[in-house]
Amino acid sequence: MQVRDIRKSTPAQLQTISPDQKVSEAVELLCKFNIGALPVLDLEGSLVGIISERDVLRECCKEDPRTALQQKVRDVMTREVIISVPDDTLDYVMRVMTERRVRHLPIIENRSLVAIVSIGDVVKAQYEEKETEIRFLRDYMQGALA
Repeated sequence: MQVRDIRKSTPAQLQTISPDQKVSEAVELLCKFNIGALPVLDLEGSLVGIISERDVLRECCKEDPRTALQQKVRDVMTREVIISVPDDTLDYVMRVMTERRVRHLPIIENRSLVAIVSIGDVVKAQYEEKETEIRFLRDYMQGALA
């Protein structure tokens, strides 16, 4: 199974934010859409970072949370974004997420952001894939024994 297969089963619309917006606006979007991270796009639509719940919490611990929420996204976001492409396998993506300790991977195709995949999406897809394999094997065994 590949990342492109997860995208087909992920109904959520892609949410993004600008580096010039306030962190409080990022928090509102994270809560409104029940997501854990937002890709940060510049005016040309290029991926320049990602802001996650973890980024916000770290910033709130550095200083007064009210001050942290008034900062620009650019001051809080993670700039070195780890990405994936639609042809990556789920095993590869899970390994990258585990080794790099990230929970969200933006998906880039033809130099454009097309989706974001969470660790939950990957686990769900792998679970469904295994369930299908088990069902197939069970049906095969029952047919072979009949």
